[in-house]
Amino acid sequence: MLASRTKRQRMLYAVGASLAAVGLMAGCSAETGASNTEPTNASVEGNSATGDTITIGFSGPAADHGWLGAINSAALAEAKKYPDVDLKVAEGTNDANLQISQVEGFINDKVDAIVLLPTDGAALTEVALQAMAAGIPVINVDREFSSTFAARVTILGDNYGMGVSAGSFVCDQVGDNPNAIVAEIAGIDSLPLTQDRSKGFSDALKDCGLVVSNRVAADFTVQGGEASTSQLLAAAPKIDALWNHDDDQGIGVLAAIDAAGRDEFIMVGGAGSANAMREIQNPASVMKATVIYPSTQAADGIRLARLLVQGKAMSDLVEVEIPSRIVLNAPVVTSDNVDRFLPTAFES
Repeated sequence: MLASRTKRQRMLYAVGASLAAVGLMAGCSAETGASNTEPTNASVEGNSATGDTITIGFSGPAADHGWLGAINSAALAEAKKYPDVDLKVAEGTNDANLQISQVEGFINDKVDAIVLLPTDGAALTEVALQAMAAGIPVINVDREFSSTFAARVTILGDNYGMGVSAGSFVCDQVGDNPNAIVAEIAGIDSLPLTQDRSKGFSDALKDCGLVVSNRVAADFTVQGGEASTSQLLAAAPKIDALWNHDDDQGIGVLAAIDAAGRDEFIMVGGAGSANAMREIQNPASVMKATVIYPSTQAADGIRLARLLVQGKAMSDLVEVEIPSRIVLNAPVVTSDNVDRFLPTAFES
């Protein structure tokens, strides 16, 4: 009875998250009760119609990570789709002070909107507030500001949902063994996103009576993933399931697993790299799944900034205003659906 109930709970969570993500995509919509067929600012045709040219400033961290590189390239590609968008791109940086000065430059240039993936959400909050006070809407991507007043729109991946998705998959695979040993390789423990992922994972495992038995933290790099995994494998002579938070560091994780000659467990990745998905396609690999953390967030931010400044709305919603907060879904990729996700996956 408990297994059936908790499985239904996980299904409801996944369906609810999927519905939230669907609202982000511009698909077909019907103007319920409309008396004419003219395009409006809340229709697909109205959304895509060329409007007044707007200038969008975009700033993000340095692309020193496969996922971050994909974030930046997707944003640039999205802007090129629109002849009415002039995109000003600041050089990627991991220096919060430099990024603050970049945003100040956008404010001085009187851009129409700013899409900002902050290297540190708290550190960039004050300058984002300044932009908002100057009448420039800010679209906050991935790492949240510490004030809700610092952004008109916040668009996020679902870090807690990633953990839930990973934990639910582990439960489905080994949950019938009450003594299953579950291991976890986190990212940087001081980051809220890592804490959220770990909490979601732990909460989902509780549904099938499991806990994390062995845990280490890495640093989102290949080298860190390999070193931390070697440490974990030495401490845990037997593992049934392992979740690695990040597919970029997962290259090192897999290298350590191969070097140790371990293959008695299943592995779940995180973020959704092409490398991980090719591993999933290999029946001999321990890698059986990965959880998507969308690399489209800044591209979505560009699209939303355009709609916002041009006074348009999202065509899949009845609401005539752009939402203030959007959280994207965290689906699980397995051998059953990998062909759907691989073509748009990023390379680590």
